[in-house]
Amino acid sequence: MTNRRLRLGVAGLGRAFALMLPGLVAHPGIQLAAAADPRPEARARFGADFGARTYETVEQLCADADVEAVYVASPHQFHVRHATLAAENGKHLLIEKPMALSFDECRAMIEAAARARVAMVIGHSHSFDAPIARTRTLIASGAYGRLRMITAMNFTDFLYRPRRPEELRTEAGGGVVFNQAPHHIDTVRLLGGGLVKSVRALTGSWDPARPTEGAYAALLTFEDGAFASLVYSGYAHFDSDVFVDWIAESGLPKDRDVYGAARSRLRQERSADQELALKAELNYGGQAAPPRTPGSPWHQQFGVLIASCERADLRPLPNGVEISGDVERSFEPLAAPEIPRKEVLDELCEAVFHGRPPLHNGEWGLATMEACLAILESARRQRDVALRHQVPVP
Repeated sequence: MTNRRLRLGVAGLGRAFALMLPGLVAHPGIQLAAAADPRPEARARFGADFGARTYETVEQLCADADVEAVYVASPHQFHVRHATLAAENGKHLLIEKPMALSFDECRAMIEAAARARVAMVIGHSHSFDAPIARTRTLIASGAYGRLRMITAMNFTDFLYRPRRPEELRTEAGGGVVFNQAPHHIDTVRLLGGGLVKSVRALTGSWDPARPTEGAYAALLTFEDGAFASLVYSGYAHFDSDVFVDWIAESGLPKDRDVYGAARSRLRQERSADQELALKAELNYGGQAAPPRTPGSPWHQQFGVLIASCERADLRPLPNGVEISGDVERSFEPLAAPEIPRKEVLDELCEAVFHGRPPLHNGEWGLATMEACLAILESARRQRDVALRHQVPVP
């Protein structure tokens, strides 16, 4: 790493930015230089917090000659336009998941970055998490034989968190397949070597008031014969954080005695406008936004994951990796995270400052989105879907 700081502009000061903010503030290679958002209150807060320039439009942000890279954290349907615009203005790119909403949009972003010769990192996804990286190292060592199977499961309250209307429409990028499956698929692709051969899936849309996918079950088969089963439910009933000692996805402790909070908040809001107001409170600049600098003794996590090798099952946890071998169980601890989501920002800085090709580049992001789109297609057509644009782990 260099002593120089990357002058970063932010396109969209919503929830994604609020969750990334602690890492952006703490990372020694990042300087928050500017931001664009249509909400005047968010722009005012950003200017006050960071003494940085603010703009009403992403076009104005991308025209700022002092901005070296743009974090595209705008709503999903705008990713392709904002990423392309930033690349055309010579800005390096950090793209929030999902990369985009179609294969063609992903390809357009890749081509724009290639024409401009700028780096592009697709993140955040939980495949960046240190326990996942350590699990990948253990698999690659060969000490436990070949990877044969991955089992991943997560039950959350995702669908009942406050949403804009388009976040409840699949065609606009709503639902758990666009929002949560990128975490699952990115992670199992990293552990499994990247080359998914086919997808067979079912999805669930069970609440007419939230008319998009709230659950999925998917079977991914890899080229080498390994397979991964993924189960996700965002219907706010069972909470799988019970399996990680009530450590939340963020790596922060969760109050196990608070049950049904997401559904309860929505019951109190009687209209779409009230739900939007509640969402605004959770976004950057809102009264209930996450703190700027939360410390945590644990790494982030995305539910239960077990990587089954020939001679051991490997289970990444928020503080290390549990190894259940043929004759004994052991544990490889990990130090507490220094900076939240540091790995994402390290990858961006290494690409910009040292020309190191990022693992989570455009082609990797496209391959993940191909598998996400295959979940929807497989569920719709009730058949296996073959994948043709997968790339291996470097």
